[in-house]
Amino acid sequence: MKTHLSPVQAGSLLMKENKYGETGGYMSGGDSLDQILNSIEAVTHLNGLDDIMLCARSALQVKHAAYLWIDANGQNSYFGTFRESWSKRYRDAAMVRVDPVITGCFQRFAPVDWRAFDWTSKLAHSFWAEAENQDVGTQGYSIPVRGPQGQFALLSLTHSCDDHMWGEFTAAHGHDLILLAHFLHRKILRLATQDATATKAALSPREVDALTLLAFGHSRAQVAEMLSISEHTLRVYIEGARSKLEATNTTHAIARATSNGLIVV
Repeated sequence: MKTHLSPVQAGSLLMKENKYGETGGYMSGGDSLDQILNSIEAVTHLNGLDDIMLCARSALQVKHAAYLWIDANGQNSYFGTFRESWSKRYRDAAMVRVDPVITGCFQRFAPVDWRAFDWTSKLAHSFWAEAENQDVGTQGYSIPVRGPQGQFALLSLTHSCDDHMWGEFTAAHGHDLILLAHFLHRKILRLATQDATATKAALSPREVDALTLLAFGHSRAQVAEMLSISEHTLRVYIEGARSKLEATNTTHAIARATSNGLIVV
């Protein structure tokens, strides 16, 4: 098995000053892409993906690298190198609903240069002005990716170089960026499933017992008596299981536990 550099180590090795007078320029070649892919493969938890974005920014020598994932329920997760102040503002204001890049890419399957979007509307102009103030960059390129269960994701890269240099970059490395986006998305789907499995496995034996007995049609009073606990304690177990399963009520919790193989009825 290969020895993998950590994302931070890979980023440190690949970071350098370029002809634009800042950290950001061109990917140095196939070795750089391999470094990123190796680092992605080495990640074992979703919270390690911010470091992957740092690695990608350094290896690709761009201003920012970001990955936004929206699941089938509309919940979104972000990993990237934008300023924390911008990430917080974006999240708190639910900008994912009005971001011209998101709305512009949602119906597309091919990578998109941000210059192709219409930025003339008042809403888009306001969004862009705020993004510029947060040093997002004056150029952008996004690769949309879709998952098997309705997930939608974007890998986005930004820079502050001129149009000609940005065009050269995207033309030269478009295929590698598509590969990177899909490799990253596949890894995130795997990690998300892994995290969900860990959550499922976290049900306590008492929570499993409570849901199983309820699933067989026993009343709460009967279940409490069978487990030799009070109804109040039973309620604690039920609510704990419901929270872990992200269920809206007890019936939903039983259905999810059954479908996930946590209880056998």
